[in-house]
Amino acid sequence: MVDKIKLTIALLVLVAGMAAFYLFSEYSTLMRTLGLLALVGVSTAIALQTETGRGGWAFVVGARTEARKVVWPTRKETTQTTLMVVVMVVIVGILLWLLDMGLVWAVRLFTGAGG
Repeated sequence: MVDKIKLTIALLVLVAGMAAFYLFSEYSTLMRTLGLLALVGVSTAIALQTETGRGGWAFVVGARTEARKVVWPTRKETTQTTLMVVVMVVIVGILLWLLDMGLVWAVRLFTGAGG
C-alpha cells in the first residue's frame, strides 16, 4: 500500500511539473525546462523508493551490463556486410523488375492490348 502511495505522489509531482511548465509560459523557456527537469528528478527519486522502482532500476542496470558484453563487429565487417546487403538489394530489385516486365508482356499477350 505504501508503494502505491509513493508511486501516486511521484506521478502527481510529474504532472504538476508538466502543468507548471505550461502555466508559467511568461517565464524563460530555459528556467521552465530546468524546473521541469528538477521535478522529473524528484519524481524519479520518489519512484525509485518503491519495490517496482527498484525492480525497474535493476532491469536497467542488467540491460546495461548485457549490452557491454556484446561483441560488436569491426568496421571492416560492418562495411562488408553493408556492401553485401546493397548488392543483394540491387540483384533482387533487378529480378523483380524482370518478373514485372514478363508479367506485363504476358498480360498484354493474353488480352491483346498494346498493339
